[in-house]
Amino acid sequence: MASYETGDVVLTAVEKCFGDSSVVKGIDLTIRKGEFFSLLGPSGCGKTTTLRMIAGLEEPTSGSISIRGERMNGVPINKRPTNLVFQKLALFPHLNVWDNVAFGLKLKRVPEAEIRTRVGEMLDMVRLSGFESRSIASLSGGQQQRVAIARAVVNKPAVLLLDEPLGALDLKLQTHLQEELRRIQRELAMTFVYVTHNQTEAMAMSDRIGVMNAGQLEQVGAAADLYLRPQTEFVAGFVGQTNLIGGKVTAIGETTISIEAFGLTFDAVRRSAVETGQAVTFSLRPEQIRIAQAGGAGIQLPLVDATFFGATATYRLQVPGGTIVAQTQGDLQMLAPGQTVSVSWPPEAVVLLTGGQS
Repeated sequence: MASYETGDVVLTAVEKCFGDSSVVKGIDLTIRKGEFFSLLGPSGCGKTTTLRMIAGLEEPTSGSISIRGERMNGVPINKRPTNLVFQKLALFPHLNVWDNVAFGLKLKRVPEAEIRTRVGEMLDMVRLSGFESRSIASLSGGQQQRVAIARAVVNKPAVLLLDEPLGALDLKLQTHLQEELRRIQRELAMTFVYVTHNQTEAMAMSDRIGVMNAGQLEQVGAAADLYLRPQTEFVAGFVGQTNLIGGKVTAIGETTISIEAFGLTFDAVRRSAVETGQAVTFSLRPEQIRIAQAGGAGIQLPLVDATFFGATATYRLQVPGGTIVAQTQGDLQMLAPGQTVSVSWPPEAVVLLTGGQS
């Protein structure tokens, strides 16, 4: 991972209202120089509006936005050190690949020799050398996406902004272009700000991710932090699959606490102050639940359902008043619904969320 010294993009108490509707609510965020940062969240959470404010397509109702130390409030889009790539690429169909990539440089009256050098370098980087004279209509969706990226970065912006650019592509092509985007970002050492609702996409490419919900940043961190140490119920449920369980603290030890839920006891690592009797909600990831044949160490629970996906198997287990989901690597295929199994999990797998964080 890159070493960061300064914030390329800084949002301070940024809010955006459309009429009486508050779409972005007091966001404070520093995006580091040279990092691949993703804004992740469901439709309507405010992530695209936030990106548009960074770009200059929208002005914040209040708060400030700076890029490389310069305040951007009121600065028009064409005066900002940014460029954008959208899902709808807006390539020029009447221009060939070369002229599409060179368009911005020609507009800025860059010398012809420098245009040739820079466009050639960009086409090499996106692996489209030899496609210079091809029409846009003759390219595949993935090739068009790479032309759009080359056109955006050939102007050497401080920050490249990407608004769900892979959303219209099929899954196999999405996966390939994720790798290409990450490679390009690393080679350029450029700050990328990427908007997506796809958690797998964000986790595969990003140095850090900001999870947004209802106009607010719920949590910012590396993919592993968000997955293993979510701070809120929303983050735990949105980033991966989990069991969200409500319970009550029954005992507090020096390093662990005990929580009663479903009439069962869940031990958790103690990471912050809680009180006996306190109501809490915790996350327990399915793959962290261990399953063994009945009679082994752990809690004995009936198996309600089993679904096999080749490399993995998902099991639904009956607990008093509900069910919990476990996932294995598919090595327990002889288990069938109706069996009783032994279930256990390590204390560190039980992660308390907002209202009682461990």
